[in-house]
Amino acid sequence: MTTAAERKTADFWFDPLCPWAWMTSRWLIEVQQLRPVDVNWHVMSLSVLNEGRDLPERYRELMDKGWGPVRVCIAAAQQHGEEVLGRLYTELGLRLHNRAMPLERATVEEALVAAGLPVELADAADTDAYDEALRASHKEGISLVGEDVGTPVIAVEGADGDRVAFFGPVVTPTPRGEAAARLWDGTLLVASTPGFYEIKRTRTAGPSFE
Repeated sequence: MTTAAERKTADFWFDPLCPWAWMTSRWLIEVQQLRPVDVNWHVMSLSVLNEGRDLPERYRELMDKGWGPVRVCIAAAQQHGEEVLGRLYTELGLRLHNRAMPLERATVEEALVAAGLPVELADAADTDAYDEALRASHKEGISLVGEDVGTPVIAVEGADGDRVAFFGPVVTPTPRGEAAARLWDGTLLVASTPGFYEIKRTRTAGPSFE
């Protein structure tokens, strides 16, 4: 039996738009089946991150549309509790990434219904009423890891008990079974190494939603 002291917590910041965050989130879901891990889901925003930056027109258009899903996530968490974020993110991600559905209101509404949430939450996409809370959630994750990263961000317990955050792990396809567990063990290992900052190599493959 796992004791309370043996359980670990992972804080995970996501933007539903990001395919790499989606891959990493599915890895964490897998890890939960193999290790005593509790995942706390948080919202960050590529639209916030890229404010004021000189972006290619196509990416700028995506960032403009990207405000909608994260606002809906924040609204859902505020009105129905933080615990709904995980299942709402799952339903959004399945549609945006695995099924390649368009980033539009109908897709968001379908995800809300599948997550057992009121379809009216989709109205949040078109208002800035939740932007203060969105920016605060985004800032919490970025303040742990630094400004020169995107999504995903993961924070775990370090050697001194404080949260240590990283960008990533960026991986494709999503590791399953023992491979997922080993990656989790390695994440805890590097987080517990004082002064460790990064391991990086150039990506040569796109996200594979297997």
